[in-house]
Amino acid sequence: MKKKERHEKILDILKVDGSIKVKDIIDEMNVSDMTARRDLDTLADEGLLIRTHGGAQFLDSTSTKEEGHEKTHIEKKVLQTNEKKQIAQRANDIIKDGETVFIGPGTTLEHLAVELKNRNIRVITNSLPVFLILHPSTTIDLILIGGECREITGAFVGSIAINNLESLTFSKAFVSANAVYNNSIATYSDLEGEVQRVALNNAVEKILLVDSTKFESYDFYNFYQLERMNLIVTDKNVTTDIIEKYEKFSKIVIADK
Repeated sequence: MKKKERHEKILDILKVDGSIKVKDIIDEMNVSDMTARRDLDTLADEGLLIRTHGGAQFLDSTSTKEEGHEKTHIEKKVLQTNEKKQIAQRANDIIKDGETVFIGPGTTLEHLAVELKNRNIRVITNSLPVFLILHPSTTIDLILIGGECREITGAFVGSIAINNLESLTFSKAFVSANAVYNNSIATYSDLEGEVQRVALNNAVEKILLVDSTKFESYDFYNFYQLERMNLIVTDKNVTTDIIEKYEKFSKIVIADK
């Protein structure tokens, strides 16, 4: 793997996971310890990451911000990472070449963006992190929906974002959520929820990606009904009781790769 490709892959991992270890680079990219450390030092000198003992951390201004009790982007990145990757891999299998898909904000959806990098599809997103992951791709027809940016998540929201989305149609819309309880899908921000509502309404197929910890949880703003979703993709840690309860509202697919 060439140096430029290694650097891009390191940054992709950081955008999704928030941190990386030298050992991870050695194992994933089949390079020496010295090469791995040199790559991190180079990217740190370019202001693209923060070097830590034995690795690096994603350079993200949202990590120092607080907004009520909402978790920061960095805090969310380190939660259920393996489960989110499995969900993203399963969601990638659902998408067909040539489709136009909407991808909303959220760390699970950032994992999906990584899976999609070499696909021949059109992606519309209001998530800056998703956009940055897909932007280097030469096969993706990529559209970023503008609007007011919520710094804590990097999502574009508000009337401008909604107006831009209202005239678009998607074969599939992928959204995530902070909480799923009974027939309600909830998030922290009503602004983010309203944008996702419009995108879902304009999609032929509506797909929810949530890890198993989100079920039986609450959050501030209920933005959609679960029974209107075509599919829920979650991880293998979901219990039988949860499956039995929630499959009454929508079809559930378990990601177990």
